[in-house]
Amino acid sequence: MATKQLVTPDRSGYLAVEDGERRVYWEYFGHGDREVVVMLNGVAMSTRGWYRNLPELQPDYDVLLYDYLGQGRSSQEDEPYFIDHFAGYLVQIMDELGIERVHPVGVSYGGFIAAELGRLFGDRLHTLTLSGILLTRETQFSMYQDLSLKFYTSPDPAFEIYTYYMYEKIFGEAFCKLIYGDKMERMRTGFFNDYHGKEYCLIRLTEAQNPFFARIDQEPNPYRIVTTPTLILTGDEDRAIPPWQQAKLLDILPNARQIVLPGSGHMTYMERPDIFWPAVRAFFEAKV
Repeated sequence: MATKQLVTPDRSGYLAVEDGERRVYWEYFGHGDREVVVMLNGVAMSTRGWYRNLPELQPDYDVLLYDYLGQGRSSQEDEPYFIDHFAGYLVQIMDELGIERVHPVGVSYGGFIAAELGRLFGDRLHTLTLSGILLTRETQFSMYQDLSLKFYTSPDPAFEIYTYYMYEKIFGEAFCKLIYGDKMERMRTGFFNDYHGKEYCLIRLTEAQNPFFARIDQEPNPYRIVTTPTLILTGDEDRAIPPWQQAKLLDILPNARQIVLPGSGHMTYMERPDIFWPAVRAFFEAKV
């Protein structure tokens, strides 16, 4: 029987934030002699969620991972979180590690942090990769967010029921067929065990989207200033953020192009790794 290989970062640590009251956990894979890719967590992820994808990037790139507040090994207080702060924490980690520029890859919730990096810290980026996000106010997305919050805030067994709904929602048909049964149940159970009793973390992470979209409401087209070369990877079966919503990014981001991944739902890097990872590697190399 094959043994599971232990994944160990070359460096790891904590960044003190919010006047030293909170800690953000980070991991670095590499020795500082290559360009750096930052994989940005989805809402219910942690650094370990990227471990199986490291071979897609190494040895050509170093990799930086970090947990937002409310995730993994970072502080998990029940208090407001802010997406622009999450972007700022990354730049502080980069400064501590002596990293000038990075290639951020943001899938789903991580795409919101990536967009903020482009808006606030474009000079610290080589490229920008987005998948499964929107930068416009859409009623259907607001309804999806409201429904998620109702599940998070309702008494048991509402959260357990949500874990079934979530996995039905985020994957395309082919991937669902591939993992339906024991594999999907292990994923669902892991998510439930990670956050049952800590649903407030999901609530706070979700609520952090409110000021993000409020800024879009108040300031027309705040992301038109993002001139970083941007790659948009869209699953053609994405029901969480449908392709028609993601297509609007091309009208907002002035230096963006899009690749549509056939047969993929929301989790493009998992569902079509045969397209996703070669596309991002080629993009990192070309930087256009």
